[in-house]
Amino acid sequence: MRRPYNRAVDQPPSWMNADLHCHSAVSDGTLEPEALAARAKTNGVELWALTDHDEIGGQKRAMAAASTLGLPYLTGTEISVTFLDTTVHIVGLGFDADDTALAAGLRATRGGRRDRALEMSEGLAKVGIRGAFEGALQYVGNPELMSRTHFARFLVESGVCADTHEVFRKYLVEGKPGFVAHRWATLKNAVNWIADAGGIAVIAHPARYKFTANEEYALFSEFKAHGGRGVEVVTGSHSAADAVRYAETAIEYELLASRGSDFHSPDESHVDLGALPALPAKLTPVWTALETRIHPPA
Repeated sequence: MRRPYNRAVDQPPSWMNADLHCHSAVSDGTLEPEALAARAKTNGVELWALTDHDEIGGQKRAMAAASTLGLPYLTGTEISVTFLDTTVHIVGLGFDADDTALAAGLRATRGGRRDRALEMSEGLAKVGIRGAFEGALQYVGNPELMSRTHFARFLVESGVCADTHEVFRKYLVEGKPGFVAHRWATLKNAVNWIADAGGIAVIAHPARYKFTANEEYALFSEFKAHGGRGVEVVTGSHSAADAVRYAETAIEYELLASRGSDFHSPDESHVDLGALPALPAKLTPVWTALETRIHPPA
């Protein structure tokens, strides 16, 4: 049984090594939730969250593993959103993993991935890469969550490209043969699902979206208007300059700051679990607003 939260003992400091963005084999990572928990603990993570894409099926496993290892844990997910015809990711942290409305929303968001994957395979076949759907399926832990990452792993293993970064660049981004757009959840729905389940919504890796200044203003303004409360400042795909930029954005929009490696695999990720720089001291970390939502060690 989970022991009561003790503020004096459990309150996380602002400088702690929190890693609040990573993926398991339940979505498009390569490690099981238990292996991720062990890796996080070994790497010195002091507060961890598993944030599988549009899925919370690994939450209980992750929470149990973290508890056994003495690792404080926050529930998490990463919801795919369509905003200005661009896929944007919203991380949810500290929600009730048994919330039925959140589960239903994520289930609806996952719908259509198989059809999209078949279209991607057809596009690759037109440039001579046959059997991509069946090949990618070998790397899928959850058939409901087949994604570009699974196709990328197949193309690397079959020798088409040297690594997954080359695959994305040549085949899986807009304008390339294997890219198929998909309509995801709305920004409002994603933020509301998270907030209504007791969690905090966070804009993931904002530097990746390549919005114009006006488009980014629209994203942050609408996100805040819907009740969004945080932004990832330090993350695996952000440079030091990006971290400085989004630290200023967090201050401008009065948002909480988050930190997460976006770890997927030991062989593919830019940054390992727990290996990120610290958040800038002038920011308010998201975990300080989630004290009562942290699942402390057993």
